[in-house]
Amino acid sequence: MSTTGRSAERATGMDAGACALAEDLADIVLPSTVGTGLGSVEGWLAEHASDLVQFRRHIHANPELSRTEFATTEFISSWLIKAGLTPQPLPGGTGLICDIGPEGPRIGLRADMDALPLQEFTGLSFASTVPGVSHACGHDAHTTILLGTALALAEVPELPVGVRLVFQPAEEVMPGGAIDVVATGAMEGVERIFALHCDPRLEVGRVGIRVGAITSAADTVELVLDSPGGHTSRPHLTSDLVYAIGTVITGLPGLLSRRIDPRTSTVMVWGAVSAGKAPNAIPQTGMLTGTVRTGDHATWSLLEPMVREIVDGLLAPTGVRYQLNYRRGVPPVVNDEQSTRMFEDAIRKIGPDALADTMQSGGGEDFSWYLEEVPGAMARLGVWSGHGEQLDLHQPTFDIDERALAVGVRVLSNIVLNAR
Repeated sequence: MSTTGRSAERATGMDAGACALAEDLADIVLPSTVGTGLGSVEGWLAEHASDLVQFRRHIHANPELSRTEFATTEFISSWLIKAGLTPQPLPGGTGLICDIGPEGPRIGLRADMDALPLQEFTGLSFASTVPGVSHACGHDAHTTILLGTALALAEVPELPVGVRLVFQPAEEVMPGGAIDVVATGAMEGVERIFALHCDPRLEVGRVGIRVGAITSAADTVELVLDSPGGHTSRPHLTSDLVYAIGTVITGLPGLLSRRIDPRTSTVMVWGAVSAGKAPNAIPQTGMLTGTVRTGDHATWSLLEPMVREIVDGLLAPTGVRYQLNYRRGVPPVVNDEQSTRMFEDAIRKIGPDALADTMQSGGGEDFSWYLEEVPGAMARLGVWSGHGEQLDLHQPTFDIDERALAVGVRVLSNIVLNAR
């Protein structure tokens, strides 16, 4: 990367606040061990910390929804090309992959790029300029960290292992853009893959990791019901659709909890119900929608047939007709032990207190599709300042402490530089 932080500021008009904050980035967590490669990364951070801030703020101000990340892709590609790298755009023009280092089995590093259809209410000077669209899940930070990691590693004289950068579109839509990336052959030659995700519950400078499931499978259940309808004074002459809906509302979650081992963290929750308008008329149509989640991969494969069996058993006595639309989402992200240990080693090298425990989340993440192909792990990057309110993901007020950007670059770089 030839442009210095100061020249980048002149070229892009970085505000004074960004420059002041950038001075702190290289100092948030100093590495305890500096080898040749890591020294190069530290040198890059010392010179280009302001670039990380500017990258993130540019992406944040210009969010793009799933499968429309054309400008974001072009922005990333331009900086990779400046660094002497050869990015390969994915089919469709959104997302790209880029190889660095020697040939042979590669380590994959992945970041998601898309934003959410959510209006931003942060009041930041670099808030979203796109009405109704914002980076409320931290993908702007994920993309910035991977871009910074690429530019830092490009300056390391000799990497111990080849790296494949995966800038992925469409994480926010199920079943996820990762499926499309895998279909292009992007995992061919990749030995294992790693990713970071912002965590507003962890303080900046800390990174959480665990062996096993760290996210959950998330499937959608939609039940459309119909009956002849009738008068509420004569329910025996028709099929009582509302009664049938109530039976499923309570019966399906309850029976699932009796059929599945509770240690799998499986939960069924309804999110929407609709039927009828008049108090004295049994409606003809109704709908239920909800989600079923599990942290166990084997259980995930059993859920759809089990849900269908239970729903059929509940509704058969009511005489109500139904159509069940079961949409599988993503598998759980299950961190394998070796990849988790590699993450732990990389995290420890940035400071004695950097490594943190983390719990399994009920949310879904399409990084899991890569783990259907190769082993790997995802860790949670602390982005809370340590002061004030912890702003949750997928909220219009979500923001990060930008000092976490350098922490993320260090962690991903360490994974590569520590590889044997």
